Order: sequence, then structure tokens, then C-alpha cells
Amino acid sequence: MLYEMNEKVIKLEREGRKIVKLNIGDPDQETSREIVEAAYEALRNGKTKYSSGAGEMKLREALANIHDVSPDRVVITPGSKWAVFAIMYLLLKNGGNIIIPSPHWTAYELIAKSLGVEVRFLRTELDSNWQINVEDLSNLIDRQTKLLILCNPNNPTSVALKDDNLEEIVSTVDERFTILSDEVYSDIGFVKTKSILGFNGENALVKSFSKTFAMTGWRIGYSVTSKELAEKIVKLNFMSVTNVPVFIQEAAFKALQLRVQIAERMREEYRRRADVACGVLSKTRLQFARPDAPFYLFPKYDNLDSERFALNLLDQGVAVTPGTAFGDYREYFRIALTLPEQEISRGLDRICRGIEESL
Repeated sequence: MLYEMNEKVIKLEREGRKIVKLNIGDPDQETSREIVEAAYEALRNGKTKYSSGAGEMKLREALANIHDVSPDRVVITPGSKWAVFAIMYLLLKNGGNIIIPSPHWTAYELIAKSLGVEVRFLRTELDSNWQINVEDLSNLIDRQTKLLILCNPNNPTSVALKDDNLEEIVSTVDERFTILSDEVYSDIGFVKTKSILGFNGENALVKSFSKTFAMTGWRIGYSVTSKELAEKIVKLNFMSVTNVPVFIQEAAFKALQLRVQIAERMREEYRRRADVACGVLSKTRLQFARPDAPFYLFPKYDNLDSERFALNLLDQGVAVTPGTAFGDYREYFRIALTLPEQEISRGLDRICRGIEESL
């Protein structure tokens, strides 16, 4: 329902409808002018040719320095989604199963199913602040388990794993297979989160420039893996996408130079939006966890049919994503705070009235 809802919104906008889009995590901020100028400069300098499937060395070195790893563990990819696909394909092409905690970003499940991989969902609950029960995790693991995917902070809940919970997870896995941690929201989180790279084992990290730098349409991300797996991802790049365009990599390199100030600006903007939204929703019967990071809230209303609720809201000009897009969470829906505050307030007002009308 995530992508289906987005397509419905696009169709309505083409028909001239004005939609308050609280359904998608696409920052409303413009990409920084300095980043755009870096891309223009690279184009003017003829950086439009084939390049390394691993990515430009200076960009890989900059990322390696941030994560305190060697550059040969870093591979530049066309967005973090491609990195997830590549890692999942390479680790599971000969069979096995994957564990995905729910609620989960839709792409994990879609990628796994497209590859014919057995998916084992690990349900988490609002009552436990969306933390992972390691006993439940242990019960899902067998000799065929090849991968555990974490999203930290999580999409759709925007809640981060507590350090002790993450430590328990790593201890439970005990280096028997790879933990892939999607940490695309960590740089702009409201709380500091521990990276999977801080633990022993051949674990993997994926990140993107999309959220922190408002570069969703640029399609650039990266992976940090073992050297062996990185080499395989590079070969897969050569076989498919070849390389991320060099002028886009030049823009990403400039983004890293501005990383601290841009991240701080984004963090404070979305913290303010989260405070406003939590204040509004706390006056309703909705149940939700306060977010640890942008961009989302994932409220629950008992006995709600979130798919019907989302479609009814869309008829009234407000788009949200039903909880069924992220697993078996029919009573939940996701709100993306990726609009100016005035638009968010309009959308929240309509949501609150919709909840009251459903009583």
C-alpha cells in the first residue's frame, strides 16, 4: 500500500487536486545550493564518463573516514535500496531465510519476495516501545538463516533501538550470519544511536544521502561491508548499473563537507515538527511512541481499518500510509512530517476529525 498510495496521490495531483502529502518520506527542503553547484561544476568539467563500479575514491575515502573503516569496504550505490538488494541477493542467492523485524520498510519485503527468499517476520509492539524481543528472535533463527535486517532508527515508527537492546541482538546472532543495519535516519536523529559497525562480526551498513541532504531524487547511497562482500557488490554494479554518475558523486562529496551544519539544521526543523505533531495527537485517543528521529509518527487507533481510513482521508485531500504497508498493523497508519508546519497542521486537523468521525 505504500507505493500504491503514492501513485494514487500522483494521479490526483495530475488531475489538479491539491493533496496534503503526509504519506511519503520525501523532505520538502531543497537540496543545498552548494551541493547543486558542485554537480553543475562537475558537468561543466566533463565528468560524465564511465567510472569505477566501487565509486569515486575521494568519496569512498571520505565515507571511510566517517565510519572509521578502510575505503575498500565502502561501495557507492544508486540509493540505499539498491545496496539492500545487492546484499540480499549476494547472501541469499543460494538459498536460506531472512529475518525482518516488523513494522518494516516496505522495500525489504518486496526485494526478498522478488528474489524468492523465505522471509521470517519478527513482530514488535508499541507496548514495548518497538524494541526487539531477543527470545522471539532466537526462536526464528536456524541453520538456514543468512541475514537479519535492522532499520535503526526505524521506518515507519521513527523509534531507535536502545543500545542495550542492540547489544542483546548482536549477542543473540553471535556472528552466525550477517546483520544488515539500515541507518539512513541516524545522522539527523534526535537521540544518538549506536551503529552496527561498532560491533564485531562481518555485519553490513547501508546509508543514503536522500534524507539528511534532501537528495531523494539524486539516487545515491552506499554500503559498508566486509572486503569480500564489497568486491562482489562492485561486480554486481558493473553487471547492472555500471556506476553512479560521477557528477552526482561530486555533489555527494560536497554534501559530506557540509554534513555537520546541514544535519543540525534538518534535525532541529524536524524536532520542532515532531513536537507540534505530538502535541496535537496527544489530545486525541490515538496511541503512539514519541519519535527518536525524523520523519514519521506511527499512531494506533483501536479497531481502525487503516486502509479504509487512508482512502477516506485521501478523498478529503490528505494522504497518509495505512499500517498494512509495513506488516500486519491494520490499526496503525504512518504520518510523514515532510511538509511545512502550516500544511502539517492542516493535515493533522483533518486526521483528528477523521478519527472522531470514525467513533
